[in-house]
Amino acid sequence: MRRTKLRIYEFMQAESAAGILLMATAALAMIIANTPLHVFYDLFITTPVHIKIGPLEIAKPLLLWVNDGLMAGFFFLVGLELKRELLIGELSDRSKITLPALGALGGMLVPALIYILINRNDPAAIKGWAIPAATDIAFALGILSLLGSRVPISLKILLTSLAIFDDIGAILIIALFYTDDLSVSSLVIAGLCIAILFVMNRRGYDKMSTYFFVGSIMWVALLKSGVHATLAGVILAMFIPMYSKKDPEHSPVMELEHDLHSTIAFCILPIFAFCNSGIRISGASADFFLHGVPVGIALGLFLGKQIGVFGFIWVGIKTSISKMPEGMNWGSLYGMAALCGIGFTMSLFIGSLAFTQTMGPVTFDERFGIVFGSLISGILGAIVLHKSLPKTAKLKDTDKKRKVAASSH
Repeated sequence: MRRTKLRIYEFMQAESAAGILLMATAALAMIIANTPLHVFYDLFITTPVHIKIGPLEIAKPLLLWVNDGLMAGFFFLVGLELKRELLIGELSDRSKITLPALGALGGMLVPALIYILINRNDPAAIKGWAIPAATDIAFALGILSLLGSRVPISLKILLTSLAIFDDIGAILIIALFYTDDLSVSSLVIAGLCIAILFVMNRRGYDKMSTYFFVGSIMWVALLKSGVHATLAGVILAMFIPMYSKKDPEHSPVMELEHDLHSTIAFCILPIFAFCNSGIRISGASADFFLHGVPVGIALGLFLGKQIGVFGFIWVGIKTSISKMPEGMNWGSLYGMAALCGIGFTMSLFIGSLAFTQTMGPVTFDERFGIVFGSLISGILGAIVLHKSLPKTAKLKDTDKKRKVAASSH
């Protein structure tokens, strides 16, 4: 029993663990959706859940509680990571943000353009233009970790920084383009919550329970306003104090980030993946696979991300706007660009906003394009990096000295 617990703990500490678990839950959902058990899967995600307090009522199927509710926690963690990186992390140094910013810009523009060119004559399909613009950092880092110590730290930093800019772009896209009819009264309540959070932050108030209470009210208000409720997570994170005024060495942001990481990575994201990946392909017609939506998404992720990320970074280095990161070459940069085509989690989320999921027959399923495009992007990225990275990790100076000393005895 102790050995089993130790192995589980070691697995959860591994960088690849979150990505592996996401792949496993997505695969499980696809298997169930294509067996007689699909009836129970459909019943599960469409289970109605109602909450009513006086005149306030929230009634949604379980799938939307996951997408609107649990994913607010994911966006809260994203917001915390953004704040830390912008204030004290890699993005606080302006000289280090040019290259990932260029890569992220190209990685959003080119995939969206490819999708739009393929679906330009379909007014319904065009709503999914932002789906291939996303990158799933958990999957990408998971694949990198499989290559072990051969991966230079500069590559991990560049990929993570690029994904952060990508997340900022996705958050802005959701806020600007995926909103319903707006409710002024609900927006006013959300605005008041933001004002309260601002005052609390400026006065150095660091009791987290109060922040979460105000944030919960803001989430309900945004849910009713027509603006997507998950944005409440990002907004709340921006007002969490970076450091406590009472104890300057204590960081509420980093403490929350540490405490929430495992819950988000090993609970919320797998639940989201399971509920959104049940693609029923048995008995599907050719148009189900070859429709402009899944084709546009798959090509946007596979080709668009490569061309956009690598192309914009290439221009940035060749024009001396930035320089090649230490320990990297053009081959490893291209492999990293291919990994950016893994759009899984965020692409599924944007897809759920762009197209209303129905249980009736449909001519296409955008999720097929997301899964297929992400899969072949991950495979290509892993192959390119395996070929381009050094066969063995370069020893640090301290390691060399230890080996010399050991051989002299």
